[in-house]
Amino acid sequence: MTTLPAATPARKPASGAQQKLLAFASLIALLVFFSVASPNFLQTSNMLAILQATSVNGVLAIAATLVIITGGIDLSVGTLMTFCAVMAGVILTNAGMPLPLGVLGAIAAGAVCGTISGTLVAKMKIPPFIATLGMMLILKGLSLIISGTKPIYFNDTPGFSEISTGSLIGRIIPSVPVPNGVLILFVLALVIGYVLNRTVLGRYCFALGSNEEAVRLSGVNTDAWKIAIYALAGSICGIAGLIIASRLNSAQPALGLGYELDAIAAVVIGGTSLAGGRGSILGTMIGALIMAVLLNGLRVMSVAQEWQTVVTGGIIIAAVYADMLRRRRAAS
Repeated sequence: MTTLPAATPARKPASGAQQKLLAFASLIALLVFFSVASPNFLQTSNMLAILQATSVNGVLAIAATLVIITGGIDLSVGTLMTFCAVMAGVILTNAGMPLPLGVLGAIAAGAVCGTISGTLVAKMKIPPFIATLGMMLILKGLSLIISGTKPIYFNDTPGFSEISTGSLIGRIIPSVPVPNGVLILFVLALVIGYVLNRTVLGRYCFALGSNEEAVRLSGVNTDAWKIAIYALAGSICGIAGLIIASRLNSAQPALGLGYELDAIAAVVIGGTSLAGGRGSILGTMIGALIMAVLLNGLRVMSVAQEWQTVVTGGIIIAAVYADMLRRRRAAS
């Protein structure tokens, strides 16, 4: 029976805990700052809006976390989300199929695209940055071609809007109308957190990012596991596509570009190393909440859209630089 090398996964528990604690402290600081800066920030409707925004970016960030832990990168998560939303539109609206088939079709489309990206990286040895950049452009074009460059609306699909904007919890506890999209995010986070920490796939995910060659020399089919991880990440992007399409009640084929940057920023802010081998879903969730709170707070304070983009870019640079400093300290 094949076993992992004794040295994997190479995670630094103390360092990871410190990063999550720092990220959580930053989240609290942002909440306090925006609460003082604007009386409208802490309103219940605005808190729900933050959670709704987090539901999409958080799901994409979970997908990106899996890939980044392996030492890769996926620039296609945003356009893959859009492609899956378009596929749901084609199945449900154009073909008139039942809702469960549309949901399964979107997730399956994500898994197939993730498998293709994983094959490009694992089998063809194309660098992840280039492979997923190409996939990003392919999916952007396919979304426009399949939809005819026009949005696909779900007005004739009963129950589709409930995927994101309905509230299962609100039906049980009327005073807590948490949207279903948020519920899906937290359930998915728990499931993928369990997969990463308690399953073989999770162990190989960390092992590939720590020392892929050592894992290969131990007799493990690293290519197959890497493809499986990309496929899982792709299926998660399919879930994100369902959430955003449900929230907008339409599949917008031009949507998606830029979402990958917010997702990667959330992952890095949460303590996942871009070098691979270290990360957690809890950290990613905190990072996603930080991004959502920051952008929402800037909007509430009426900061111009262009300055919001500048701030987001600065956060990404700062997060990557902090990751570099952590790796240098770990190596010394």
